Amino acid sequence: MTVVKKAALAPIKWPAEAIWESVAPILPNFTVEVLPEIDSTNTELMRRAKAGQSEPILLIAEKQTAGRGRLGREWHDLGARTTDSLPALTFSLGLPLSPVDWSGLSLVVGVSIAQSLHPSIGLKWPNDLWLSDAQGDRKLAGILIETCVVGDQRYVVIGVGINITQPSQQPTAQQPALRTPAACLQELLPTITAQAALQQLIRPLVQDIVLFAEHGFAPYQTRFNALDVLTARKLSVDGNGHTEGLGLGVNHKGELMLETTQGPIAVNSSEVSVKPLSVIRFK
Repeated sequence: MTVVKKAALAPIKWPAEAIWESVAPILPNFTVEVLPEIDSTNTELMRRAKAGQSEPILLIAEKQTAGRGRLGREWHDLGARTTDSLPALTFSLGLPLSPVDWSGLSLVVGVSIAQSLHPSIGLKWPNDLWLSDAQGDRKLAGILIETCVVGDQRYVVIGVGINITQPSQQPTAQQPALRTPAACLQELLPTITAQAALQQLIRPLVQDIVLFAEHGFAPYQTRFNALDVLTARKLSVDGNGHTEGLGLGVNHKGELMLETTQGPIAVNSSEVSVKPLSVIRFK
């Protein structure tokens, strides 16, 4: 019998120094850390913050075993590494933050990442990046934001997961069917790697977070609405009761606006799930 050994994959080369050089002038005491495996980058930075560590940090994980999403959902790592890149880019950015108003931070993060990566990426309120095309609505990336108090300041952890390569769509006992079909960044940028995507988006993301802290969400309202995949579609909103209405974009606070039979209403993102009931028409 002949035994065929698979060649070991080379270590991933992260542009940590280049990222540090681009971000450190904006965030003093900023550091970059790469871990081969962790339960969750958000969980780890929240643990550190609650232990008193409040320095700005970018934590990158090559594998997450217990990634988390909004409303207690799991973030699934849906592919296996076969190249010098990763099937998904997962990272968390932690930093002290004192914004004039916290409303709309996840929307600002989505706007920044979408505009840094590709003009075809849309935003699904409040924290997902979608590709909405002839194949339907598909999730490309998700955002999870958590905060805690460290000393006399509030510390925010911004977690991001982006599909780089096409994940498996086949459900298994360990991996149930996805709520929304998955898309990947290489559909838009065939040669992009996780490392390149991170380097492309991180400095603009930090700049946008700093601007948000100073001015709130209002400067981003127009930018978000230009990328909103829910506008002019019939939506189902579940949380504190059930509501249906036509998507009208977001207001200056980042609240989702709905036209209902009772008139326009504003929806905030606290424990609310939004699902489109109508499709986008393509010519």
